[in-house]
Amino acid sequence: MDVIDQALPELSLPGRGTTRALRCRVLQSPLAGVSDQIFRSLVRRWAPDALLFTEMVNATSLELGHGLQKIDELANEAGPIGVQLFDHRPEAMADAAQRAEAAGAFLIDINMGCPVRKIARKGGGSGLIRDPQLAAKIVSTVAAAVKIPVTVKTRLGWCGSDAKPIEWCQSLEQAGAQMLTLHARTREQGFKGSADWHAIAAVKSALQIPVIANGDVKSDMDAKRCLAITGADGVMVGRGSLGAPWLVGQIDAALSGRPVPATPGAAERLTIAREQLEALVQAKGEHGLLIARKHMGWTCSGFPGASKLRHALMRAPTPTDAISLLEQASAELITAWPEATNA
Repeated sequence: MDVIDQALPELSLPGRGTTRALRCRVLQSPLAGVSDQIFRSLVRRWAPDALLFTEMVNATSLELGHGLQKIDELANEAGPIGVQLFDHRPEAMADAAQRAEAAGAFLIDINMGCPVRKIARKGGGSGLIRDPQLAAKIVSTVAAAVKIPVTVKTRLGWCGSDAKPIEWCQSLEQAGAQMLTLHARTREQGFKGSADWHAIAAVKSALQIPVIANGDVKSDMDAKRCLAITGADGVMVGRGSLGAPWLVGQIDAALSGRPVPATPGAAERLTIAREQLEALVQAKGEHGLLIARKHMGWTCSGFPGASKLRHALMRAPTPTDAISLLEQASAELITAWPEATNA
């Protein structure tokens, strides 16, 4: 049996006195506007031991009293949750990291890969790739401020012509990063083109710390091929989990040699969509419907009438209307497509 079909040992990150052990080698990527506590609770159903992350937290905003909920809600979660921070000011990042550690963060992850222009042009996210000295200063300052592990999520480089991923990643390791998640695209690529898994392999061979491969992992077969090519210590799932909170658990099961949970059928997807909608409305009031629309659009797919349902859900004026549409779709499925209830 291939090694990646066997149970993998825990991945130990010593921190600066507080050791963390990753029992699951499949991580759920932090996704802005997506990976809130409600989404994470869904992922947990299939992946109870996976390392999940908060949405990105701006250290400056946290300093001003904004975004506190993303930190404070850690106390109510089961399983390991990393807090991902971004900013260009080392001391602000250190202060935010200390706040997150006190709130129960499993580890601190520094975002050096977000390609969004408004973040990068202010020196945060992937903007730090263009200032490796500042990037190293942020890592060393944050690592010295907390006892839990500090990790970094980044990309191969700013653009293809100047990308030097090995040198870039070595500088982060030397600054004190204890694990690196590498998205195998440059900032210039954004999410276009194919992820260069061979570039991750080159970085992995040059580093001593664990490397997590990210980019184009959308199935258990993708994960196995990615690990075979990169030699990475694990994989991170990003956009593949949109509307599919079960994906992390499926990949973990496949890599560990356990039976892979079945992909939810139409009826179960409708139930998940309703649960997520109701939870968002309860947490955020009417605004929860606006957030839920994108989730419902991703989740309600792959069955007869899905396109028509999504069109109607995007235009539902109230949560009650949206729930009625989901209930009606469920009843129609049972009548017209009975096997959907057992899919």
